Formats: sequence, structure tokens, C-alpha cells
Amino acid sequence: MEASEIEGRTFMQAISEKYSPENFPCRRGPGLGVVVVPSGPQGSPMKDRLNLPSVLVLNGSGISHAGDEGEIAAFCAHVVELDLSHNKLQDWYEISKIVSNIPHLEFLNLSSNQLSDAVLDPDCAKAFSSIRRFVLNNTQVSWDTVHTFTREMPELEELFLCLNQYTTVTPATMPCPTLRLLHITDNSLHEWNEVRKIGSMFPALDTLVMANNNLSSIRDSGEILRRLFPNLRSINLHNSGLNRWDDIEKLNFLPKLEEMRLQGIPLLQAYTSMERRSLMIAQLPSVTNLNGSVVTDGEREDAERFFIRYHLDYSEEELPHRYHCLVTKYGKLAPLAEIDLRPRYYAKVEVRYEDKVEQVSIRLDQTVADLKKQLKTVMQLPSSNMRLYYIDKGTAFGPDELKYSARALHSYSIQDGDEILLVPKKK
Repeated sequence: MEASEIEGRTFMQAISEKYSPENFPCRRGPGLGVVVVPSGPQGSPMKDRLNLPSVLVLNGSGISHAGDEGEIAAFCAHVVELDLSHNKLQDWYEISKIVSNIPHLEFLNLSSNQLSDAVLDPDCAKAFSSIRRFVLNNTQVSWDTVHTFTREMPELEELFLCLNQYTTVTPATMPCPTLRLLHITDNSLHEWNEVRKIGSMFPALDTLVMANNNLSSIRDSGEILRRLFPNLRSINLHNSGLNRWDDIEKLNFLPKLEEMRLQGIPLLQAYTSMERRSLMIAQLPSVTNLNGSVVTDGEREDAERFFIRYHLDYSEEELPHRYHCLVTKYGKLAPLAEIDLRPRYYAKVEVRYEDKVEQVSIRLDQTVADLKKQLKTVMQLPSSNMRLYYIDKGTAFGPDELKYSARALHSYSIQDGDEILLVPKKK
């Protein structure tokens, strides 16, 4: 079907509607405002009624083809970012007519346009040569199309290929030396063999985001990993299928790895959230940011010490390689003493009244008034006639009068063996 036959609007019709003065008034004066295009042919019928910013957002606008190329060139000379997601574009030739008339375009989003059947000619791909960030999510573009673009886009730095139903990666005949970031989330790349091809295609890759791919394991030696991803600084493997600590240990062979996102994997399901983070930090000595949180020096030391103690009961054959590295660093650590941090509810104290001494168990969650009622029966003295003093056996300070009836006893830090001195009020 010819692009002109597809029901929809032209690029210029969508621009004319959205950026007319009625919908997008021009803001005058200093500061942020809308850029009015200074270039282009004088006397254009649309010239006086379009106020275009340098970032054009035309998502969901029903665009199926380009329209008048002269008008695109006249109005879009200053445009640097263009969002054409969720439109009706199905022909690379029509898209190239738009792009080729926007000479300074650096960012292009074509997400959710149906491009699976669109054939890309290399000459057509040359129109995209200035683009640095290219978004092709949910377009089902073929790998052949991706490779044609990467050959003809010498400035390409970021590529988004999410939700494209990829089960495999087709290798490129020549690598793309400029790409720094690849988002390939929500596909079906289960085997490490497919990830290996990504490393070969993009040797300068700094960031690889491949969450929700259910990757099963990492099946390369350390030497191959070093060679495949020499510049990889950040990797996201959220919701992958990794289920062995060996896979996590292998990530240490990536020579520049600093940032890791790795949640929702089978391996970590059996651990508490504290154990997950501590064990991961201890296993990944070069990672300084884990799951979006900075790893401080103090947190790393605590995690590494925890790692040693966690493996104290393991047999020699079961101990991971990292355990031996950390024992060299810290030595073999003794288990931590178990300390009961639960609040105490009772204390056994000596109650003194004149020449009488009674051992009394008192509840620490009760108030001073409650204690007076308890001692009324012990000492046969009306509570209204009592003055109570607390004597802390562990300090050299004198008696502390319990004079506030509503104050809870635990706030005085009363311990077993302390004294309560009961003195009748003077009449």
C-alpha cells in the first residue's frame, strides 16, 4: 500500500494543528519561550501562524506520511528532538522525507509505529546520519534494518529496541563503534549466546539495559567477557532467570563494571532483603551503585564481614571463591554474639521501708502511680502517703524521686537489683 493511501494525516498537518497560536501561543519576552522559526522562504502561507519549539512532540497524532517537504524544511530547521511515537508511519521513505528536512535532528522517537514490514534502503538510511539517540521500541523492526541504520549513522550513541519480540540477535557484518547505550528490555533473549553477539556489535558499549528477558545464565569464561564488553560500566539484568552465584561472580570479569541493577531473579528469592543486598555487594567488589543506591565504604565493609560469617558453616568444597578473598582481607571472623534487643517488661528490685526490705518484681510498663498501688499492700501504707525514690546500684548518683505519677517506670532505666526507697510523707 502506498503511504499516501494509508488513512492518516501528514506531518505538516499535525504540526499546523498542534502548534497554531490557538493551541500553542507564542510567549514573548526574556526567559524560556517558544522559538519562532527565523529561516525558510518568505511569504509562506503558514509562516505567520506556527510557533515551533526546538523539541517537537507529535505522539499519537495520526501521522502516516510527510507532506510538503519544502514546508518541513522551512519550519523545522532549528528542531533537535522529534517524538513521532504512536503514529501510523509504515514506510521508511516517508519517514526519511521528514528527517532529511530537519538537518539538526539529534533525537528521534518512532516507538509504536508498525515498521515490521518496512524495507529500508541504505540510501534512505543516510537521511538519519545526524541522529544520536534513536528510539525504536515496539516497532518490530528487523535486525537487518537495525544493522543498515548503524552502518549509516556515524553519530549514533543511544539505541532503544525494547518490546520488539526478539528471540535471537542477528550479528552485524561490521561493528558500530559509537554506540554507548543499548536498551533491549522486554524481549525474549533467554540464551547468553545472544548477548555475546551484542558485545561484538557494540564494542564501545557503556550501558546495557536488558531487563525482563529471562536470561538463563552467563556461559562465558572471564577472558571472553573481558574481550566482549571492555567498556561496559552499567548493566541491568532485572527479572532475568539467573539462579547461580557463579553467574554473579562472572560479572566481576567485566573490567569497568560500576553499576548493577539485579532484582527479581530466582537466585535471590530465598534471602531476606538485607541478605540479598549484603551478599551481592560482597560478591561484586567493583560495583559502587547497586539497584539505584550508592554503596558506601562502610556498607561494603559490613557486607563483606557478613559474607564471611554467612559462610562459616559451609564445607570447604561449598565455599565460594570470594570467601577466600575476604578471609585474606579480614581474617576468619567469629560469629556475632546474639543480643536480645527486645524491651524488658519486669525488674526485680529491693523495696526498703524503714527497717523492712522486700524483694519485689515490678512491671516496667506501669506508671509511678501504679507502682504506689502495688506497694500499698506490700508495705501496708496508703499510696497517697508515699514518696518513692529510685536508687541505681550501677551509678554513684543519689536517690532519684519518682515524683511524676503518670511517668512510666521504664523511662528510669530500672534494672534487676536496683532499690526503691519508700518514705512516708510528713504530716
